[in-house]
Amino acid sequence: MDSKHQRVKLNDGHFMPVLGFGTYAPAEVPKDKALEATKLAIEVGFRHVDCAHIYNNEAQVGLAIRSKIADGSVKREDIFYTSKLWSNSHRPELVRPALERSLKNLQLDYVDLYLIHFPVSVKEDIGIITWKKSPKHNS
Repeated sequence: MDSKHQRVKLNDGHFMPVLGFGTYAPAEVPKDKALEATKLAIEVGFRHVDCAHIYNNEAQVGLAIRSKIADGSVKREDIFYTSKLWSNSHRPELVRPALERSLKNLQLDYVDLYLIHFPVSVKEDIGIITWKKSPKHNS
């Protein structure tokens, strides 16, 4: 797979690989399979890795990415990592802690893309406002 040519330029100038490796697996699949599969995906050329806190395998996916960085296969900037905000954290004051929890699980410094996993709130989180535009940004 030639990942350098299969990417799209984002509005901020960064590039996102168009083909991503999804890490969701049903609960009955052992978590170590996420580690093995993610390592293999990187070895065969995937540079976009998609995960989410709700998948309960961020630690294994993060370990796979870090191990491929450590063995020299890739650099962190070669991997485009997507994570997702789950539906119980849509209130603005819950977004950053949810992201920080994912980063801690992954043991990564940043994610490249953070999406709203499913645009419907659950439990006591009834609020619709997930994102507030910063007063210092006009767009």
